[in-house]
Amino acid sequence: MLDAMRAAYSNWQGSYWNSDTQNKLIKKFPEAQLVIKVDDVVVGCALSIIVDYDKYGDKHTYKEITGNYTFNTHDPKNGDVLYGIEIFIHPKYRGLRLGRRLYEARKELCEHLNLRAIVFGGRIPEYHNYAAELSPKEYIQKVKRKEIYDRVLSFQLANDFPVKKVLKNYMPEDHDSLEFAPLL
Repeated sequence: MLDAMRAAYSNWQGSYWNSDTQNKLIKKFPEAQLVIKVDDVVVGCALSIIVDYDKYGDKHTYKEITGNYTFNTHDPKNGDVLYGIEIFIHPKYRGLRLGRRLYEARKELCEHLNLRAIVFGGRIPEYHNYAAELSPKEYIQKVKRKEIYDRVLSFQLANDFPVKKVLKNYMPEDHDSLEFAPLL
């Protein structure tokens, strides 16, 4: 998984998922930690937790929603929202609808668990190229109208996830998005 993540996030400034973190998530909520393998090699994944969304609302950071990366915010008893904390596909395997399959699996899990919604903070990795001329909201609107292609947000919109708002200081390691994240 680490090899696929490094390939998917070749310019990433932050840290990558280590095996301890992966194992913690698998132990807490195994049915929501999804991987796609090709010839027994992981080429993509989607990781999620269940949260009581009223505790965090629409003004949270990644650090807050994940309990400072401990995932102690996972609350299967009182939680009402499936929160997507990661999704990626190795670049060599993009265009094969694998990401769409991961999103569909999340949707099925959400329905199976009778949760209210799927929520996540997305990335806008092309935003830094437009930041001098566009606010994050303006950028997102142009991506919605297909005037700008953003490899992440365009994909999320194509998978029927509407943008609720823009989060500030969502993920300090996300320099390409200038720490902004569309809340989807």
